[in-house]
Amino acid sequence: MGDLSAELMKELNCDVVFKIPIFGGIPIYESIVVSWIIIAAILVAALLLTRNLKVENPGKGQLLLESIVTWAYNLILNLLGEKGKRYVPYLLTVLLYLAISNLMGLIGFKPPTKDLTVTAGLAIMSIILIEYAGIREKGPKGWAKSFAQPVAIITPLNILEIIIRPLSLCMRLFGNMLGGFVVMELIKQIFPALLPILPSFYFDIFDGLLQAYVFVFLTSMFIKEAIDD
Repeated sequence: MGDLSAELMKELNCDVVFKIPIFGGIPIYESIVVSWIIIAAILVAALLLTRNLKVENPGKGQLLLESIVTWAYNLILNLLGEKGKRYVPYLLTVLLYLAISNLMGLIGFKPPTKDLTVTAGLAIMSIILIEYAGIREKGPKGWAKSFAQPVAIITPLNILEIIIRPLSLCMRLFGNMLGGFVVMELIKQIFPALLPILPSFYFDIFDGLLQAYVFVFLTSMFIKEAIDD
């Protein structure tokens, strides 16, 4: 248990990679640097995959890329409905970022989603988008009145929900990623070296992708609820 506690504390601690020499030194943590690497990789991949696209006689690579993008787009659109069409690109971007982030442990990097500040930042961005969607669809007055629905007495609970939603999004993502790490460490300590391969496939790959989808799924549901009449 002592080894597990040490590994857990090591996992929770965010190492400072370097400091920006202004205002007394601004620390840049490992999770931020890894996020920059992911963003750069997505940008480079987007530039490479979208160059030389053709309207007529597209190649097999372009057709495959269009099929994947269309499938992912329709997946999110079906959750949001036509009213939420404008939010699909953002949610797809978050889904891609989270999916890659949760898989970074496979190549030796600590996933950014194991840093509570990263998951909190994503959750705050989601709740801002949710409330913006409600204001845009219903107008400021209609949005304010929605807190008194279905009856005025639950207005405080509806207002409190603005805080509860990002908290649940943040802790769900962070908790599941950290929980997977704890389970894998226990398996490694109890069983031989080769046996944890199958659980590793689940926690490092399947569960990571699943948690990315769940985060976007819940955000989509909250947006749909905000923009519905």
